[in-house]
Amino acid sequence: MALEQKLTVRLSQKLIMTPSLQQAIKLLQMSKLELVEEVAQELEDNPVLEDGSTTETAESPQPEKPDGPAEVEANPEKTPYDEIDYESFFQDLDGEYIPRPPVEYREELPSFENTLSKPSSLSDHLAWQLDLSTSSEQVKAIGRAIIGNLDEDGFLRATVEEICKMDPSFNKEEIEFTLGFVQGFDPPGVAARDLQECLLIQLRHVGGDGGPEEDIILHHLDKLQNQRYKELAEVIGCSMEELGHYLEIIRGLDPKPGQKYNVTSSQYVVPDVYVLKIDDDYQVLLNEEGLPRLRISPVYRRMVERGSDAANREAKAYVREKLRSAFRLIKSLEERQRTIYKVATSIVRFQREFLESGIEKIRPLILKDVAEDIGMHESTVSRVVNNKYMHTPRGLYEMRFFFHSGIHSAYGEDISSLTVKQKIRKIVGEEDPHHPYSDSEIAKMLRSEGLKIARRTVAKYREELRIASSTSRRQVFS
Repeated sequence: MALEQKLTVRLSQKLIMTPSLQQAIKLLQMSKLELVEEVAQELEDNPVLEDGSTTETAESPQPEKPDGPAEVEANPEKTPYDEIDYESFFQDLDGEYIPRPPVEYREELPSFENTLSKPSSLSDHLAWQLDLSTSSEQVKAIGRAIIGNLDEDGFLRATVEEICKMDPSFNKEEIEFTLGFVQGFDPPGVAARDLQECLLIQLRHVGGDGGPEEDIILHHLDKLQNQRYKELAEVIGCSMEELGHYLEIIRGLDPKPGQKYNVTSSQYVVPDVYVLKIDDDYQVLLNEEGLPRLRISPVYRRMVERGSDAANREAKAYVREKLRSAFRLIKSLEERQRTIYKVATSIVRFQREFLESGIEKIRPLILKDVAEDIGMHESTVSRVVNNKYMHTPRGLYEMRFFFHSGIHSAYGEDISSLTVKQKIRKIVGEEDPHHPYSDSEIAKMLRSEGLKIARRTVAKYREELRIASSTSRRQVFS
């Protein structure tokens, strides 16, 4: 059978991720702090880009052109800028997007602290107390060895024998003495070897040693952890009401005393959007504070527009590539800000009642609702609300906060799951502690208000609110 070659025409569609689209998606899902860092890096890497907000005042003023028709350059040469469609880069700027907040509203925006102090670490705090508490160099040396072996919770993770091996001059008696010495430092309970010792140290600190609380910690901690209160009351020989008093003291102790001194990197939340109420209207303003106003450097523009000699051909090719990259970035930034503005405006339109009255009036909202409202895809809305924050008159919220499913009501419109959770929290807060409501009873109470909700849904929302079950909520003296 002979093989035959022939040409055929086939029509097909392919989804191609262009560099411009890839960059737009990348910038869209960045937070404000990440965006500022990305733009700063681009300014450093791309010599064609300039920060217009800092260079406008630095440049010398251009001489004014005389009145009359502008001079036309003879034999105009086609420049690389002719390859760029400016209209396609900056289209759809229909006036609804405001790049920066108006000056008259700046004083209403929340201010940020300009100076931050470095918090003291647990080891620094203990070493400071050690230096002020003794003049013995041996005690200080052993104390520093003990402090160096504490974990982030403040517990000692080395045995006396292991510390003894750290220095030939150390002995067990001195280590035991110094350990007790360090255990008297602030915070109470630090340098304990286990949870039991940690609680006992704190109990002695508040003057509760020698009482039933100490007996509970020493011998019946398992019963306390498993909430076997009646059995615990019988063992220590007290009433349930007295037991409740003892347990309140124990609950006031800190099982991880070192946590408050942990030095972790601070995560600052910078809102991407401000929502301000002006008269009876809510206005959406984008936070572009610290975001450079990018523009093309006139130096490189003039370099490309010069004669096309062979010596500069390679340099011009490099600048052309950087020009394309710069315009892609500028377009992607404008598109990002415009998209965030549209999504934020739509959220404000849907959740106006929440802004007016609070959490009980928040509406059920899904990504599809906003996507249809602004004419975009759900995936785009999802990228916008991810890791973005909105500052409103009701407080600072992640944009995802406004998206929640709804519960059907007997009054014809759905109610947000957040509103239902708020109702559950209120019911539990007002219940009789002797006889807390079960999930079935809470579901019945909500149904009496017109909410069609099942018991398992109540249990799910209760767990999300971190509210214990009715059995666990029942007070020990009931």
